[in-house]
Amino acid sequence: MNNGNGEAGNIEKQAALKLLNAAAVRERCARIMAAAKAGKAPHFTWHEDKLDACADYVLGVMRKRFPDLDVPIHSRRRHFEAGGIDRWGELVAKRGLSGPEHAAERARIGIDLTIPSVLLDAGAGASWEYYDEAHHKGFSRSEGLGVASFDMFVNGAFAADKSDPLRSDAAALMQIAGDDVEHGFQVDAMNPLVGVEGRVNLLRRLGAAARVNPDVFGAPARLGNLYDHLAARAVDGKIPATLLLETLLHALGPVWPGRLEIGGVDLGDCWKHPSAAVDAGDPADGLVPFHKLTQWLAYSLLEPLADGGLEITGLDQLTGLPEYRNGGLLLDFGVIAARDADLYTQALTVDHPAIVEWRALTVIGLDRLAERIREKLGVDAAALPLARVLEGGTWTAGRKIAAERRPGGAPPLNIVSDGTVF
Repeated sequence: MNNGNGEAGNIEKQAALKLLNAAAVRERCARIMAAAKAGKAPHFTWHEDKLDACADYVLGVMRKRFPDLDVPIHSRRRHFEAGGIDRWGELVAKRGLSGPEHAAERARIGIDLTIPSVLLDAGAGASWEYYDEAHHKGFSRSEGLGVASFDMFVNGAFAADKSDPLRSDAAALMQIAGDDVEHGFQVDAMNPLVGVEGRVNLLRRLGAAARVNPDVFGAPARLGNLYDHLAARAVDGKIPATLLLETLLHALGPVWPGRLEIGGVDLGDCWKHPSAAVDAGDPADGLVPFHKLTQWLAYSLLEPLADGGLEITGLDQLTGLPEYRNGGLLLDFGVIAARDADLYTQALTVDHPAIVEWRALTVIGLDRLAERIREKLGVDAAALPLARVLEGGTWTAGRKIAAERRPGGAPPLNIVSDGTVF
């Protein structure tokens, strides 16, 4: 790719920057959905007639979890509540951070906790578990990763000064070692965790990205200073969700290892697919952005930012999260179906066109599914935004149907993960 110098490099850079937003995710994914509906997508077919049964299943899960349909936001904080324990509330009370006088610092600490935890939230593997010694409970998968990263944070794993542990400082993140992550996640030969090296590198790159973005993270760089950056841009205490996401995408772009870049712009969770190629004059033609972890981070920052008095508006401008629970739900109900049954047994890397295609159909499929659920409930998007449908919702339903269909609740596709996407 061009290094960004000269007229050609500038054209490439501008094309790349246009991919760093949620609208681009929907637009590029819609190209692949159009191909699937026309029967021209190479790996999967789309079956609209299966959507009602899927929506009914999700509604059943939602009503069981939230009988009053008062569904919270899909957020990392839900995982900090694993086992019905309000760990964040306990921490706030224990450290004397309640009350309006602590609102800004409470928001910073919440951000310090949330960003590393979200970036560490890629698939753990079926055999890993974390034992929460304080509450005498074991947790696996996302809940286990959430509780483990919570405990690491509280114990000062990401703080430059261990006497002031509730921080995530660039200097400390850049020095994270494999032993630190293995110890924090209780990894050993009998308790293996997928992608340890990938997670370590991600944390180091997070620290480096924060250090070179003093406008966003301050100097010396602390992740929680993102609160101050956003507060300065708020209008009447409100921030558009699109601004939050784009701030994260631009600031954290260098975090993602070995990914595509155009014109010197790191594209992160963005991949090639032939059905997305429609304009040969566009240097970014054929690329499909998802920004899954960054959008998951944006959703997960809503509550910490609210702690500091900031409201994020226009949530439905963000997209559903194309990961194996949401995508698996659509596959297991036959809304998305593989053309070749052998696809279900192959080991597929995250950049494989079949995985890209599945994820793109998941993004648009989640929009369609949310619409169908709202129709059945007689509510609008303001009453039940996508962020609540995901939590209520599709993610839990995807896990439930997977457990019903396959031993250990594995996803329907065999994904080779490096610990930075799934």
